[in-house]
Amino acid sequence: MTAERELRAQLDALTTEAFRPELAEIDRLPTLEIAGLMNGEDAGVPAAVAARLPQIADAIDAASRRMADGGRLVYAGAGTAGRLGVLDASECPPTFNTAPGDVVGLLAGGADAFATPVEGAEDRPELAAADLDALKLTAADTVVGVSASGRTPYAVGAVRHARAVGALTIGLACNADSALARAADHGIEIVTGPELLTGSTRLKAGTAQKLVLNMISTITMIRLGKTYGNLMVDVRASNAKLHARSRRILTLATDADDAAVEAALAACSGEVKPALLMLLTGSDAATAARLLAETGGHLRPALDATRG
Repeated sequence: MTAERELRAQLDALTTEAFRPELAEIDRLPTLEIAGLMNGEDAGVPAAVAARLPQIADAIDAASRRMADGGRLVYAGAGTAGRLGVLDASECPPTFNTAPGDVVGLLAGGADAFATPVEGAEDRPELAAADLDALKLTAADTVVGVSASGRTPYAVGAVRHARAVGALTIGLACNADSALARAADHGIEIVTGPELLTGSTRLKAGTAQKLVLNMISTITMIRLGKTYGNLMVDVRASNAKLHARSRRILTLATDADDAAVEAALAACSGEVKPALLMLLTGSDAATAARLLAETGGHLRPALDATRG
C-alpha cells in the first residue's frame, strides 16, 4: 500500500472524518436552517467534554504540580489545534500575569503558520522535537499535544519526544483509541463525532479542544493561587480596560472606597494581589509583599498568616 493510500485508509477510520449522507444537500438549504443545524451540532460538545472530566482533572492536577515546582506548560499542534494552543498560551500573561515563557504554544510550521499554512509541517514529527529542544525542555515541564484526529505526526512526535525527556505529557484528541492519547501519560479523547462539513475539524472538534484548553490553563492557574475566589488577582493591567478591571476587582473583594483602592495600588506599583492583601489586613506594602513571597503567591494562606 502506498503512503497516500495508507493515509486515506487512516482517515476513513476516523470518526471526525466520517461522511454524513443526510447532509449531502446542505448547500441547498436556507441560511437560517443551516445555522440551526450548526447550533444543534455544537450543543452536543459540552456533553462530550463532560464525559471526560475525570481524565481532564487528573491531567490538570499533574500539570499544576509541575508548574508549582517551576515547570512550564507547552501546547503543541498543527492547524486549528495548534492555533488554539497558541491562542490559549498568549492569553495567560495578561490574564494571570505569567511570565512570557511559562505557557508556550508551538504551532507546526512556526509563527508564520498562524495565518498561512506551511505545507507539510504537520507531517514531520522531527520538527516538533526540534521545537521542543529549542525551548530546552526539561523533566519539570508539561507538554500537551493537541490533534483532532489524534494521529497528526507533529503532535504525536511532540508528546513522544517530551516523554523521552521525562516531561509530563497530555494528549488531547477527538477520536477514540488515538495514537496521541496512547503516546501520552494522560490521554484525553473528546469524541465529538462527524462534522457538519466532512473532515472540517475546526468545527465541533475545535470547539471541544478550546473548552478543554480553557480548563487546563484556567484551573491550573487557580491551583497556582492566581485567583482569589473567582477574581483574577494576578491580572496584568496592560491597557485601559485592565486598569479599570484591577480597580473593580479590589472594590468587589474588599468594599473599599475609590481613594483606598487607588492608594493601595499606588503603594504596590499597580499589582492587585498585594494591594488586596493590604486592604483586607491593614498591612503595609512591604508586609504584603513578604507574606506573598512566603506563601508562593497564594493569597489565602497569606491572609491566614495575618490572622494567626
